[in-house]
Amino acid sequence: MTRALVTPSSLRSLALAAAFACAAAAPALAETKPAEAKPAKTFTVAYIAPSLDISYWQWVAYGAKTKAKELGIAYIELDSHNSPVDQMTNVRTALTRGVDAIVMGPVSSASTPPVLRLLKEKSVPVAFTGIGPQPGATDYTATVTANNYEAGREEGKFVCGLAKERGGTKVGMLSLPQDRENAQKYLKGAKEAFAAEGCDLVQVLQTKGLTVREAVDQANDLLTAHPDIKAIYGMYDEAATGAAKVLQTKGLVGKVGVATADGSPTTVRLLRDGVIQGLFLQEAGGQGIEAVQQVYNALTGAPVTKELPLPEPLVTAKDIDSPAAQAKLKRVYPPSAGQY
Repeated sequence: MTRALVTPSSLRSLALAAAFACAAAAPALAETKPAEAKPAKTFTVAYIAPSLDISYWQWVAYGAKTKAKELGIAYIELDSHNSPVDQMTNVRTALTRGVDAIVMGPVSSASTPPVLRLLKEKSVPVAFTGIGPQPGATDYTATVTANNYEAGREEGKFVCGLAKERGGTKVGMLSLPQDRENAQKYLKGAKEAFAAEGCDLVQVLQTKGLTVREAVDQANDLLTAHPDIKAIYGMYDEAATGAAKVLQTKGLVGKVGVATADGSPTTVRLLRDGVIQGLFLQEAGGQGIEAVQQVYNALTGAPVTKELPLPEPLVTAKDIDSPAAQAKLKRVYPPSAGQY
């Protein structure tokens, strides 16, 4: 058998052939290498509050900020100071800063049409919290409010019961501004309940600033004009706080019943002390949480719930410490606000 002679020149030829073979194979190898994944986009959401002087809107902000952090969304916060002009300026500021979505508690329902026109033009999702847009509006992503009509009916029935327990049927109301669709729904439900239960709503006083000082003045006016009132319907938290102060001053605690929507460390304490008799808990923090989730869903192509009315269950002194009530309270206000 003859063996092939290996020479230096033949070794060089073999090495050169191998190099060409590797070079030819390289493009094929490159084609099979997976492309590097692009980093996921970081979204930014703006929360625009009607007034951050009001604890309720601070708690909505807390919920929105907490949810944004959980979802990995950048978050900015703007205050409209109860001014439709400032509100519109804030929307433009948010767009200039490149936000991808807006969560808003509007100054009023009537103030929302120009906001919706601009955001529709810019294709920016918007979710309303607490207060919905003007009736008939459709160009929004979601509205996350309380079930105001049902809550209005239930609170009306409860307040009428408080009046009857105290020997009368006359009730008064400390109301939110009636240019808000949520306030209109509360009032509609309450009036229906009063009519059905046989109570007489003798006066409705609307707040302008949602302050305790104003509620004190209005509760005084209510009881001066109608000393035979046996119960007060509060449509917002400060209403009950103001009414409670007046009842304490006049020695009428227990003689005039009080219930209110919302809930806070102050009204929880008044409930425990027997100064007021009922709280219809509104999830301020929960509204912020759910609104951010809905605009995030819109940005990522997930299903969106356009109308999301959260229930407002009644809590009394007897069940304030129940697991259900305590779980609900934790979606009303943050631990930093005070005790539950």
